[in-house]
Amino acid sequence: MKRILLTAAAAVILASSAAAQPPQVPESIRFAGQTITFDRPDLYERMDRELITFTYMHTNSTLMLKRSNRIFHEVEPILEKNGIPDDLKYLMVIESNLDPASVSPAGAAGLWQFMAATARQYGLEVNSNVDERYNTEKATEAACKYLKDAYARYGDWMTVAASYNAGMGSISTKLNDQREDSALDLWLVTETSRYMFRILAAKMMFEDPMSFGFHVTDADKYMYREPRKVVTVTDTISNLVAFAGEHGTSYARLKEANLWLREDKLNDSSHKVYYIIIP
Repeated sequence: MKRILLTAAAAVILASSAAAQPPQVPESIRFAGQTITFDRPDLYERMDRELITFTYMHTNSTLMLKRSNRIFHEVEPILEKNGIPDDLKYLMVIESNLDPASVSPAGAAGLWQFMAATARQYGLEVNSNVDERYNTEKATEAACKYLKDAYARYGDWMTVAASYNAGMGSISTKLNDQREDSALDLWLVTETSRYMFRILAAKMMFEDPMSFGFHVTDADKYMYREPRKVVTVTDTISNLVAFAGEHGTSYARLKEANLWLREDKLNDSSHKVYYIIIP
């Protein structure tokens, strides 16, 4: 019976794959106020590759669409407040698949996939007890600082996006060595070259998932739920299990709502201000 069920499930996936057709590469796309055209063969083919990838990447694409309502609700106002174009949220999509608990093999963490050193550089606390790369609000604020620094250097959001993947030092060196003004015109390692077009493909998919063959309605998306309350803490919490119980929730739910709490206690001998969400 189990074998029959697995075969049936596989048949559904195969049928779905056969039915889905990737959207055509558009003549142009608007991204962060810039018009990007695909009239050059290299740009056309790079975009086409990512549209095909998104169409047949069923599990990740579906989960990203389902998570989008909850994550964008928190991130979009922070981008707007900092003067960052809304389209830059798709950089976060590519970085983490909108999974706040995401960790890369290299150790980058959170929605914006900061490495520890870069996170500290942009004001985040990162240690074995507290890791603010997993704090959506603080990590997004840090990402905005990085994006503004990069835009001040390049004046081009696609080049900013490339620098988020490869680093500003690397992109600046390549722009100088290859005598170009935009990362779209650079010869780059495959990962960074694809990265920019994956962001553009993500924008297309989130704006029109049906064109990629995904039928995810607003009712299917995970809802954002306002915290029941937020507790201000300025001292050590020796036992987060007891703390959760005192505030009418479970340890598991408390940790899920505050992924930045990395242990079962909060060390705060310096009396730093922390805000703990009570779901």
